[in-house]
Amino acid sequence: MTPAPALIAALRALLRPLVRLLVARGVTYPIFADALKQTYVDVAVRDFAEAARPPSDSRVTLLSGVHRKDVKRLRGAGAAPTAKVPPTVAFGAQLVAAWLERYSDAKGRPRPLARLRSAGGERSFEALVERLSTDIRARAVLDAWLRLGVAELDGEDRVVLRTAAFVPTRGFDEKAYYFAHNVGDHLAAASHNLMDKEPPFMERSVHYNALDPASVGGLAALAEETGMKALRAVNRKAMQAEAHDKKKSAPKQRITFGVYFYSEPTEKE
Repeated sequence: MTPAPALIAALRALLRPLVRLLVARGVTYPIFADALKQTYVDVAVRDFAEAARPPSDSRVTLLSGVHRKDVKRLRGAGAAPTAKVPPTVAFGAQLVAAWLERYSDAKGRPRPLARLRSAGGERSFEALVERLSTDIRARAVLDAWLRLGVAELDGEDRVVLRTAAFVPTRGFDEKAYYFAHNVGDHLAAASHNLMDKEPPFMERSVHYNALDPASVGGLAALAEETGMKALRAVNRKAMQAEAHDKKKSAPKQRITFGVYFYSEPTEKE
């Protein structure tokens, strides 16, 4: 089957920002090609099994174009390791969600919390951490957040959440995790729709190409304000649903809902 020219053109456009990142971070073509080869084999084995049986090496070669010798070697090595969730991410996202749900102002912005229980009682960062886990020390979480730029301490020794979602401004491992998670799920939704699977996922954007920088700045602010409102609304509903669904025995599913904004100079035709 010959790939559609439109798909190849889309692939080249999709790869450009990724390759820009890889070159900037020292990931050369041979390293990327090896990772791509492993991924082709993993996908062929996992997603294209017939009659619930893993495909043969020859079948994987036919599907992926990877040489049979390499297929045998890569299958013997096992599936490629998945990205590990940094310890600060898993608990951090849960903590931010609880903070937004319990301690937000009328506009949905997170209120500062006293650092210690002795100063703020139940409305303190220390109490919030202890409410979610008795195994994790509030000081350790705060130190990590200060390092990552997620929070800061103000002049009254209060913890101020610098972002309304857990998005580190520093810490490469943490940012790399969200890069894989958020972009991966966005791409998975778009790929699902391109393969005409039902029901389609929501995957929309607004795009213009004749704006001056001042207009872009205003639109960026509007996008952040309205986007965060949507994220907070979905977060609130998801927290309630998760608490309710824990009592049910039905198989569980995960979701990702996100918004993004991007701008760059318009290319002259």
